[in-house]
Amino acid sequence: MKDEFLFCPLGGSGEIGMNMNLFAYGQPGDHKWIMVDIGVTFADDTIPGIDLIYPDPGFIQERKENLLGIILTHAHEDHIGAVAHLWPKLGCKIYATPFTAVLIKEKFKEKHIDITKDLQIVELNGKVKLDPFEIEYITLTHSILEPNGLKIQTPAGVVLHTGDWKVDPNPLIGDKINSKRLKEIGDEGVLAMICDSTNVFSAGRSGSELDVRKNMLNIMSRLKKRIVITSFASNVARMESVFYCAEKTGRQISLVGRSMHRIYKAARQCGYLQNTIDPIDPREAKNISREKIVYLCTGSQGEPMGAMMRISNYTHPDVFIEKNDAVIFSSKIIPGNEKKLYKLHNQLVKDGIEVISEESEFIHVSGHPNREDLKDMYNWVKPKCVIPVHGEHRHMIEHVNFAKEMQVPYPVQVENGDIVKLAPGHYPEVYDKAPSGRLYLDGNISVEENSQSIKDRKNLSANGYLEVTILITSKGNIHNNPIITFRGLPVYETDEFIYGLEEEIEKTTKTFKLGNKSQEHNLIDALKIALRKFTKEKTGKKPFTNINLVKI
Repeated sequence: MKDEFLFCPLGGSGEIGMNMNLFAYGQPGDHKWIMVDIGVTFADDTIPGIDLIYPDPGFIQERKENLLGIILTHAHEDHIGAVAHLWPKLGCKIYATPFTAVLIKEKFKEKHIDITKDLQIVELNGKVKLDPFEIEYITLTHSILEPNGLKIQTPAGVVLHTGDWKVDPNPLIGDKINSKRLKEIGDEGVLAMICDSTNVFSAGRSGSELDVRKNMLNIMSRLKKRIVITSFASNVARMESVFYCAEKTGRQISLVGRSMHRIYKAARQCGYLQNTIDPIDPREAKNISREKIVYLCTGSQGEPMGAMMRISNYTHPDVFIEKNDAVIFSSKIIPGNEKKLYKLHNQLVKDGIEVISEESEFIHVSGHPNREDLKDMYNWVKPKCVIPVHGEHRHMIEHVNFAKEMQVPYPVQVENGDIVKLAPGHYPEVYDKAPSGRLYLDGNISVEENSQSIKDRKNLSANGYLEVTILITSKGNIHNNPIITFRGLPVYETDEFIYGLEEEIEKTTKTFKLGNKSQEHNLIDALKIALRKFTKEKTGKKPFTNINLVKI
């Protein structure tokens, strides 16, 4: 029986974010595995109390004794954000280039885990041997430092896993895309390419960081008052551009927001940002005149606790803006964030502050490949098969069509959990399904999608809360009036509402013998039904209801 070479995405296929991919090689039932990336996505307002969501690793957790390592392509949260949460369940080696490794250490430090022994730092364009896999890191360009594609070689053939990338002729920080090596790999023969689909609908090229810098300098040169720039903290090339433009326009620069400081520190530690002016503390910046300062801050997506939102609400302790100042949003609007960002823009404009965004000026380029960039990659690598990932279904289906246009013989459409047999066989195909799903970080506990804690909170947020405590004497009688509290119900005549609830309680309890344990359980259920029904009639809400029977 021939050894199999398999690919299985557990996250990031059919969605943007939460990337987790598996490769396997070996005899059926006895495969060795590697994991590529272990990312998160961010929850929206529909899941109250949840910030982070990550793929359910249950399938590979059951095979962890055969998991050789986690290979990280780059340091964006949708590729590394779950590592400190899920690694304790997997316990394998982690491989990353220097910049990514610094940020990984920070994540584990926050969790009080010493990862030193299990974190292996790989040099740029370096190699890792995890028999039967040979993995080569290939430098690409993206909107973060040290993005890597992976050449994954097994006895059955080679896969190129692109990770996130674009073709940037002038990335400003870090090396250009290693097209020479990609061409060599293509000439040697590539069984399959696992490829980024984010911008497959966008014609032309995604553009260069150098062009953004030139335009940002023009804009900042004409602005006469205080400038606040907000961007993704992870985009170190953009950060360097802001430092560069600040120096050229005779301004000091101040970094605002925890992520901005963390990324700056990590970049400096790895030898980047060496020839820039030093940033000053936001508390000192208050003493500098408006026309001599630029702030670079977090919160470009209108995050409620992000620095930008606090600045616009005038609640930030160190940064104050006023009429005729300017705010530059040097980032794209991530789909789903439009409403809160436009609200933020409107608030700023209403206060007499100039707002500059990608809608009005060229101050952002994507980190993902447009169609012309994709053509370059296809022409270099010449894969027999393309498996689109890193996209919603609409992106991935369009990418399959694009691959057909590019004369790729065997494009394969996948979704999370699909197991693709890359070899042996006449062509790669989906031949099995692995269990896949999502885990939610609820406080500091991982819970499943249908967990009771989330259901209860959704119910609470939609319907409010009602609690009744009934004191029962030793003879089985109700002592005084019940204690009633409620939250989140649209009640104005409180006394009247409570009086109505007390009547319902009295009516319901009359039919039960309160000294009997099983009767008490039945009473609790009957009270819940009666009180929710009464509240629904009075308010239109059926609150989450809790009944306490207390013997005195």
